[in-house]
Formats: sequence, C-alpha cells, structure tokens
Amino acid sequence: MKTVFKGAATALITPFDENGVDYESLGKLIDWQIDEGIDALVVCGTTGESSTLSHEEHEKVLEFAVKKIGGRVPAIAGTGTNDTARAVELTRYACSLGYDATLMVTPYYNKATQNGLIKMFTAIADKSSVPMILYNVPSRTGVNIEPHTYLALSEHPMIQGIKEAGGNISKIAETMSLVGDRLDLYSGNDDQIVPVLSLGGKGVISVLSGIVPGDTARICRLFFQGRTEESCNLQLKYLPLIKALFSEVNPIPVKAAISKMGLCKNILRLPLTEMEERNAERLYALMREYKLIN
Repeated sequence: MKTVFKGAATALITPFDENGVDYESLGKLIDWQIDEGIDALVVCGTTGESSTLSHEEHEKVLEFAVKKIGGRVPAIAGTGTNDTARAVELTRYACSLGYDATLMVTPYYNKATQNGLIKMFTAIADKSSVPMILYNVPSRTGVNIEPHTYLALSEHPMIQGIKEAGGNISKIAETMSLVGDRLDLYSGNDDQIVPVLSLGGKGVISVLSGIVPGDTARICRLFFQGRTEESCNLQLKYLPLIKALFSEVNPIPVKAAISKMGLCKNILRLPLTEMEERNAERLYALMREYKLIN
C-alpha cells in the first residue's frame, strides 16, 4: 500500500462570490496553502460545502483545483455523498482528472447499517483507480463506522485510509489494533492530532490548517522527528483557536477567518449563515493574538 500523504492536508473551503464559485480566490488559496508548506489538499469536502454545490459546480471545482495544484502536493477529491450512484460518478470523474485519492464520507440522512456501509464503500471502490480515504464523522452524518467494519473494508485494495472524526480515542485504538498497517489513519479533529499520531496516525485532514497551514503541518513534522514534546506544545498552543473555529458549524467560522485575512468573501450557502457577532468577535480577537490579522 502506498501512503497518499504524510502530515497535514487542508480541507479547502469553496470561495463564493455573488455569481457562484469564486475561482480567482480558490486559485490564490491553493497557491498560498502550498507556499505555506501544507502537505496535501482536499477539494470539495464538507468544509468545501460540497453538499450545496450543483453537479456541474462540483465537477468544475474538482477540475479547476487539480489543474491549479499541478502535482505540487497530493490532491484529494471529496466525492462522497449519500447517493451511491452519484458517488461512483464523481469518483470516476476525479480519477480521470488525475487526483491522487478520494475522500469518501459516510452516507448522511439515509444513513446505513454496518453491512450497508461495507456494500456501499465496496461498490464505489470497485470503480475507482485511485486510493479511497474513508471519512467517519458521525456528528454530521448520524452514522458511525465501527472498528470491525474498518477491518472488513481494509481487505479492499483501493480502500487505503481513514479520516476519523468520531472523537473516540478508545475506538480509534481498537481500530488500529485490528487493521494494523492496512489502513492509513488521519485525524479528522484538530484537537486530537497528537493523540491520533501516537496511535500510528499518518497525519491530519484539517480545518485549522485553513488559516495556519505551516504550523499545522509542523505539529505532524515535529512528531515524526521524535520531538514529541514540541509537537504536543504546538498542538496545545492552538487549542483556543481550534475551539473558536468550531464554535459554530464548520465551515462557518473558518470561512469568516479566511475572509478576515483577505483571501475570500464571507459568502456561504444556506442553510449556512454568517457567523454570529459575539462568536466572530471572539474568533477575530484570537486571530489577533496569534498574529494572523492586525
């Protein structure tokens, strides 16, 4: 199995303007992330408001982004949805564009049994020519991938990774004891990067890195260099900012933050709305403390 990436991958926002997707800002964001030292980029994930993109927009954003990334870092396409046929279609399209991997969220709203998850992910992976990273985020989808389900899915050659945002460290430990090195583990929670790395994780798929890509990547790099205390201290340094970035539903706060940094407009699609004033003021105050804005 070839590891897709090691370190920090940013879950990119999708910038919008009054006419739709703001491709100029998206291109600038991609360049900035790579210049700042990010290890990989995820396009059209949850943070990218993928569930509100039209079919045409989703495909066009994937096409634009992979060309802009241009092989400078691994590119990962969010192709998951609750419709298996559409997930297959998006996955095939991402493969044709040259993505290095896909990110496959668990099916939301219609949910699934563990058997249904195995069948769905297998059906999609069967049609993929690039590795798939499973994305477990039960707080958003209402369904959890259990450790023995990961074990069953690890037998598929194209299912090679886990973005684990369930938050249960004991479950993550159980999963890793079962799957060993058959699945690469990535933290899906920015406040658990170091704990997940300590269980054999390869990195993080991050929201924090949307505004501090360099230091998020550095948390991982320090850990891999054996500088565990420094890695841990850097993780702890950013906990207040992480908390603020999740004080409302993601990506509301991170888009507000990136907008405040002058990198995009603060436009979201309903049902997401602009950040409440008191939460925004706290976020901006912290950003000033971290010297991210003046």
